[in-house]
Amino acid sequence: MATTTEPKRNTKTAANNTAKTSSNGANLGVIAGAAAGGAALGLLAMLGRKAAVQAPSALAGNWDDALKAEHKAVLKVFDTLEATDDKATIRRNMLLAHIKHALMKHAIEEENVIYPALREAGKTEQADELNAEHGYVKQFLYELENMPSTSPKWLEKVKEFRAALEKHIREEEDQLFPELRAQLSEEKNKALTLSMNKEGFKVA
Repeated sequence: MATTTEPKRNTKTAANNTAKTSSNGANLGVIAGAAAGGAALGLLAMLGRKAAVQAPSALAGNWDDALKAEHKAVLKVFDTLEATDDKATIRRNMLLAHIKHALMKHAIEEENVIYPALREAGKTEQADELNAEHGYVKQFLYELENMPSTSPKWLEKVKEFRAALEKHIREEEDQLFPELRAQLSEEKNKALTLSMNKEGFKVA
């Protein structure tokens, strides 16, 4: 009798082990699936955020209109920042971070696409000057990030930053960008717009 019951027990144990292995495999499959699903959702969320950030530029039309729209948008953030008082430290830091992100995206678009096009069109000196001015933009951002935002000097530095930025913007919008657009064919302007939007999308 013992010989007949023992194989049954072994068969039962083997069946249980198989069920556990199958169950563990199924659980791992569910976990892997969830991880993959989470990664996919994360990717979609990132792409959605990029599209939302890039939309104002892409919808503006030509490259120069898009850059003007970005200039206008960042100056509005400056308006809000300059209206804060010394107690609004968190708000000030958040607005400064917003300005930094917007300007970094903007700088990539100009430095990687528009300024090379200016050089190609014979405006090398002007393009190099504009590029150098971007270095001072980064300097202002660095100084503001490393200065207590409760200090009265902080807001003074913000105003100094804005004045330098507006001078840079006027040179681009009033002179160099209109000259470049007029010098290029419609086909070339469209290609420039496409290239600029691609660069902006990478860092949006």
